[in-house]
Amino acid sequence: TATLHLEDGSKLVGTSFGSHESIDGEVVFTTGMVGYTESLTDPSYKGQILTFTQPMLGNYGVPSRTIKDEFGLPKFMESNNIHAQAVICQDYSHHWSHWNADSSLGAWLKEEGVPGLAGIDTRALTKKIREKGAMLGRIEIDENAAPPDFSKMHSPNLRNLVAEVSCEGVNVYGKGNPVKIIAVDCGMKHNIIRQLVKRGAELTVVPWDYPFASEMDKYDGLFLSNGPGDPTMCVQTIEQLQKVITLPEDQMKPLFGICLGNQLMGLAAGGQAIKLPFGNRGQNQPVVNHQTGECYITPQNHGYAIDSQSLPPEWDPLFTNANDNSNEGICHMTRPYFTAQFHPEAACGPSDTEFMFDTFLDACRNKSKTKIHFPVRKPAPPRPNVKKVLLLGSGGTSIGQAGEFDYSGGQAIKALKEEGKEVVLMNPNIASVQTNMDDKSESKADHVFFVPVTPDFVEEIIKREKPDGIVVSMGGQTALNCAVELYQKGIFDKYNVEVLGTPIDVVIHTEDRQLFSDKLNEINEKIAESYAVNNIEDAVVAAKKIGYPLMIRSAFALGGLGSGICHDEEMLRDMGGKALSLSEQILVEKSMKGWKEVEYEVVRDAQDNCVTVC
Repeated sequence: TATLHLEDGSKLVGTSFGSHESIDGEVVFTTGMVGYTESLTDPSYKGQILTFTQPMLGNYGVPSRTIKDEFGLPKFMESNNIHAQAVICQDYSHHWSHWNADSSLGAWLKEEGVPGLAGIDTRALTKKIREKGAMLGRIEIDENAAPPDFSKMHSPNLRNLVAEVSCEGVNVYGKGNPVKIIAVDCGMKHNIIRQLVKRGAELTVVPWDYPFASEMDKYDGLFLSNGPGDPTMCVQTIEQLQKVITLPEDQMKPLFGICLGNQLMGLAAGGQAIKLPFGNRGQNQPVVNHQTGECYITPQNHGYAIDSQSLPPEWDPLFTNANDNSNEGICHMTRPYFTAQFHPEAACGPSDTEFMFDTFLDACRNKSKTKIHFPVRKPAPPRPNVKKVLLLGSGGTSIGQAGEFDYSGGQAIKALKEEGKEVVLMNPNIASVQTNMDDKSESKADHVFFVPVTPDFVEEIIKREKPDGIVVSMGGQTALNCAVELYQKGIFDKYNVEVLGTPIDVVIHTEDRQLFSDKLNEINEKIAESYAVNNIEDAVVAAKKIGYPLMIRSAFALGGLGSGICHDEEMLRDMGGKALSLSEQILVEKSMKGWKEVEYEVVRDAQDNCVTVC
């Protein structure tokens, strides 16, 4: 066992699984479900005891530390060694499995002399850090040791951590590439080097205290890397930056800074840095781009930020964290200088903001002398001009339209009411969340009809209530099939009812197995060999082309009802007959038995912001 002592006097007892030794540092937490290899080798974690909020660590092991990439860098790591002081997790998996794994996480920690502590209530610890801020801590392995005296313990942020992790000499990557970039290494992650070089940069990497201002005439641009600790410790870097950003117009070059690079740019510009209570670390921080209005889901690792209010008039905030409103990047109003507090290069993802490396290098290639502008994506479609909305509820509760549609439909009603719309609900389920709202509920529809969700009844309700909009995607398969039939009969056009959300032709293309396969083939997406058929004899012919075992899938069916694996023609005739009694079409498809299936869903809004949940 080992004990985590915290600065506030509390202690948590766990089980040691790395290097069994005592150590102290600043206790912080990181969110995200993957990426412990990348996080531990991130130099920005220097001096910190890192708490992972993901419930299990170690389950996919650790890749090789000796395999190098084309640049001579460890292929699967962000630096040459672990920088975190220690690892804290809830559950440690002693059994690890991954195609790329070379050892267990515990073995790697022992190699590097880094303690690991499992069996900790990381939810309680994270809550404590959120309420009280990041605090000093000590992992103690001696059960008889006296409690640590934190008054004599120094915060790692009082040290110049950048000097401890920066390179010692000058290194060049991508020699001969056309765009010449000088990069100041304050603890630079290897993936930054990869991202810049693969885009055509010859990258000259110099130490944090290198006198780069006098050499800017040799380069097309300047890059400032991430790094650990208090940015005010980097006095020499800030002094050099002040010289660069005030160069005459004919000598100025594009500048791009990430993480600590953002803070150094802000300090050089005349702004002030502040220490955040517990920082932002993880893979799911929402950041708003002030130029375009877009919101990016970003990976982050920082405990300090620039105070936007302290920036001089010629500098603007470029990005803001949507959670705590802290600064996430700045830009000069007339010169090609810009920064990001988050990590566009993060190897563990998300990689949504990698385009910023293109933005920077394009400015360098074009020898830009003006403000950096991010292109605005296609404008969002106009908001529907509707006042009264008919919502098709969740039919009879069954597989394919179970409780999740009752819930999502209830949320849809709530959202429509918040927008000031009058809501008409069709739902035959008396005992459902949608239909059992009391009069004070925000999710109560204005009018509820306990009638079956069928084309005839829907047309009658449209005649009577005269809605100008209809929502069909919150009621499961019954509502979708009903909507398709109404669309094909021209009912929506006849009564001038606008379909809100997913268009009906898209519903048809996803529900019709053949049309869906055709769409996937259009974009060269690899899919199993398949044939859509409408009768058993055609299914048997298709099966002879594919071979057994094979898969049949019903179109327009509840939760894939009638689908399954057939091992021979007898099973195909039996299962296919049943499936065709429920659906007018089945897909005969090569069996994927033995493959691993990864299911993921993409949520997209009108601004084209996407979140993928896997």
